[in-house]
Amino acid sequence: MTSAVRGRSRRGTASRGVPYLFLAPAVLLFTLFLLLPIGYAVYLSLRRVKVSGLGLGRGSRTEIFAGLANYRAALSDPELWSSAVRVLAYGALLLPTMLGLALLFALLLDRPRVRLRRFARLAIFLPYAVPGVIASMLWGFLYLPAVSPFTDLAGRFGLPAADPLSGDSVLFAIVNIGVWGGVGFNMIVLYTALRAVPPELYESARLDGCGEWQLAWRIKIPLLVPALIMTTVFSLIATLQVFTEPLTVRSLTNSISSTWTPLMKVYRDAFAQNDLYSAAASSVLIALVTLVLSVGFLRLAGRRSFGGEQQ
Repeated sequence: MTSAVRGRSRRGTASRGVPYLFLAPAVLLFTLFLLLPIGYAVYLSLRRVKVSGLGLGRGSRTEIFAGLANYRAALSDPELWSSAVRVLAYGALLLPTMLGLALLFALLLDRPRVRLRRFARLAIFLPYAVPGVIASMLWGFLYLPAVSPFTDLAGRFGLPAADPLSGDSVLFAIVNIGVWGGVGFNMIVLYTALRAVPPELYESARLDGCGEWQLAWRIKIPLLVPALIMTTVFSLIATLQVFTEPLTVRSLTNSISSTWTPLMKVYRDAFAQNDLYSAAASSVLIALVTLVLSVGFLRLAGRRSFGGEQQ
């Protein structure tokens, strides 16, 4: 009797350890490729190089503890603040335009009778599948007056040929690339959420006299609030981390500096100026700001949308 109880106890202990065994690979990868890099970045942000003498010879450059000096230097750097303001302007233009178009296309595709629905859905989503570097190069050459077909069209109609890559216009050019590439993904998320709504709800609303506009405004959009919150959070994170588009277009114009966005400044400090410590401090600050804004928006939107229910 005692041996049978012991056997069942061993089997119960073994069965309780099976979920942890399956979770082990994910936990290992999460630790290796996320936690350790974050920890190493924080470690570098608290260090600096001390130069002795002329900085020549072995032992003349040593790494020492710097405390919060790198963070104070980053927060007092006008280039970082200028790039942050530029990204805020970029986000103020990008987010409403991109999410508004995604919502509009999702509502149009969800109508009962839509011609070429599959083709339209694929055509809207396809730009998202294009890598950011390729998309930036494509639009960059379309922007260049020397090779752009829009310049020839403007000349034929007697219109002045504008240069989207000059001066303040370059901000709108970068926003256009982001909108072109981001609408499709958000549209698919919203459209999928609409397709999950029971059709009986729409049928009963139509029986009560609701037209397509009233159906969209009073039923579909309120039901899309959770999906809109999710897409807004993802888009907000991507906006604060914008890097590929301006860095790629920078090779085509002088209007984009090497510190046009915060991540471009981190890239310049780390790989052009070989200052890993300042770059690490700036990257930690960017991560903290992204986390605070994302969580803050999520809590605020969830409180207003779900009546104070904890998300």
